[in-house]
Amino acid sequence: MTIQERLRSLVRDIPDYPKPGITFKDITPLLADADAFAEATEALAAPFRDAGVTHVVAIESRGFILGGPVAQHLGAGFIPVRKPGKLPSATHREEYELEYGTDALEVHVDAADGSARVLIVDDVLATGGTAGATCRLVESLGAEVIGCSFLIRLSFLHGIDRLRAKRIVGLITY
Repeated sequence: MTIQERLRSLVRDIPDYPKPGITFKDITPLLADADAFAEATEALAAPFRDAGVTHVVAIESRGFILGGPVAQHLGAGFIPVRKPGKLPSATHREEYELEYGTDALEVHVDAADGSARVLIVDDVLATGGTAGATCRLVESLGAEVIGCSFLIRLSFLHGIDRLRAKRIVGLITY
């Protein structure tokens, strides 16, 4: 069994969550399996091991669970990207489109500079709105986005088309 097959077997489908017609990919069984969790974070980091990553940027909130260990695997710093009003210091803000309306993300203005080489980590790449906004947010700091690494990629939603990263990794593809 490949790592992708093993990890996929630990992702649970929750039909009609958070609303009818949506099938939520629940990663909590994977996170509860110590070996699978370690394998997943190592696999998210591995393609970027020799890329000179200085910082891992992770997206609230499930991205934090994966991003911290990925940063440790890479010997990189960790930068959280959060919903508005959650960070205690001065922030940059990036708004993005949702299916119905807009949302926004923020990062500390001093989180990184022009010398930073950033890997963005999140649990799921769906439409690419959140990940695309995160790429723009990181670039607004002057940092370079060298790649994006996702546990799950929902290919039928074409989110990869909204990202400008040099390299995009999805461990499990649906």
